[in-house]
Amino acid sequence: MNKTLKLGTRRSLLAIAQSRGIARHIEQTNPGISVELVGIETQGDRILDIPLSKIEGKEFFVAELDKALTDKEVDLTVHSMKDLSLERPDNFTLAAIPERENPRDIMLFANNIIEKLKQGEPIRIGTSSPRRIENLPPFLEKALPNFGGTPKLAITEIRGNVNTRISFLSLPEDDPKKIDGVALAFAGLNRLWADASGRTELKQLLNGLRWMLLPIRECPTAPAQGALAIECRSADTGTRALLTKLHCPSTAQAIEQERQILQDWGGGCHQRFGATVLHFNQLGRLLFIRGRKPDNTYVEELRWTTPENKPATAPSWDGTSWRETSFTSDYLKNQHPPSRLTETGATFIAHSRALPEQWATILIKSPQRIWTSGTSSWFQLAKLGIWVEGSAEEFGFDALQNTLKQELLNLPAINDWNVLTHDAGLDTWPCKHVTSTYSINSTTQLQADHPAVIALSKAQAVFWSSASQFEAFKEWIPEGCQHACRYGKSYYSLINKGLDNLAVYPSAAEWRRQQTQQGAEK
Repeated sequence: MNKTLKLGTRRSLLAIAQSRGIARHIEQTNPGISVELVGIETQGDRILDIPLSKIEGKEFFVAELDKALTDKEVDLTVHSMKDLSLERPDNFTLAAIPERENPRDIMLFANNIIEKLKQGEPIRIGTSSPRRIENLPPFLEKALPNFGGTPKLAITEIRGNVNTRISFLSLPEDDPKKIDGVALAFAGLNRLWADASGRTELKQLLNGLRWMLLPIRECPTAPAQGALAIECRSADTGTRALLTKLHCPSTAQAIEQERQILQDWGGGCHQRFGATVLHFNQLGRLLFIRGRKPDNTYVEELRWTTPENKPATAPSWDGTSWRETSFTSDYLKNQHPPSRLTETGATFIAHSRALPEQWATILIKSPQRIWTSGTSSWFQLAKLGIWVEGSAEEFGFDALQNTLKQELLNLPAINDWNVLTHDAGLDTWPCKHVTSTYSINSTTQLQADHPAVIALSKAQAVFWSSASQFEAFKEWIPEGCQHACRYGKSYYSLINKGLDNLAVYPSAAEWRRQQTQQGAEK
């Protein structure tokens, strides 16, 4: 069958890039079919001087595309899923939701951001999203390098296509549109980078800028961010059949869960909360919600399905509570910083304590790209004046690798990364440059009369903070005890030790919450 389909798309650089990607996918999966792009200007593209939060009405970015589809000027349309309202025309069918790109937000900063932070000048953050205005400042105040005081932030509401907003970072300091940082969807930049025309322009715009990939826990995104929606007329069964080949059921399930929050709470461009699903094989789907409901109630919530082998209620033993009283972290003596830390490259700091403070001045001046294990370590490193680009969000380095491989980030191959960690974890990394900087030792010789041992001997459920903690206490574990830990290296290390009945949690706090909840139910 030879046929040409007309694909309606907005005319922005990003919209064209993502529509080209869909067109290629359709042609690859349907031999004999060609796709022609039809650019259509929408109201959202014309009106750029009004913040989205102040615009009334629905389908601000799609009304003209809807008309073209209804009038049979095009056969299908491609939208950013987050731009679609919950109620769509009855004569349209959502034929496919392709596999989602990384849903996170990314911050881009002007090349003089460090100097401005050192001088204590206000940092102008450009965004028109009420959600970002709500969640970004408390995160950035702790995530940006600290040079003697909490960074001062000033929100500047801006509009425009992705390339336009990035260009505001390079304007002269006295230009009223000049900003120091801008928040964007990482998925949009990835799609631009995958498109030849988009990459050419993006390379110039990104030259010299600094990055931060924002963690989902603290900065969940707009529901459905990173996903595309492909619509066609319901009566056009032939086009519907072609498009179903592009559909990703797991993405659709995650999007449905996120958009249900919009259904429950209301939203659209005016919403001040983020809701994002992450999926891990061992944990399933995790829905992170943060921000304010329409009634101004603040919400910070994690929704997920607990493990089938969830621990018994009580008595329980929380390894995180005994960590500081049973163990001490000691820096290794006569340890010299690897010369690689002064060169161009990337370093993963497994915990903030893995960086000796005297090494901090090296990394502040170094061209190294720094990532770390979670936001707690991120914030501690920022206090030392270190620029951190992103974190594993407490899910372990393995869960981060797909992100680090994104071409847009231009990071070294995983094997070439530097890692700073403790001496018991040297052989667990996929990187060849691993440096141990500290050891974890018992504060006292553990005996049967140690308070932690006494508490453990009575426990029915245990949460381990690390595999080394399990090794130290294993001879006192009661028979039949149920075990739990958080997802990441601890989980895989404990599995390798043959630990039975191991339930995995997204955090120790979630395990404690479940323990409290089960106790209340009893």
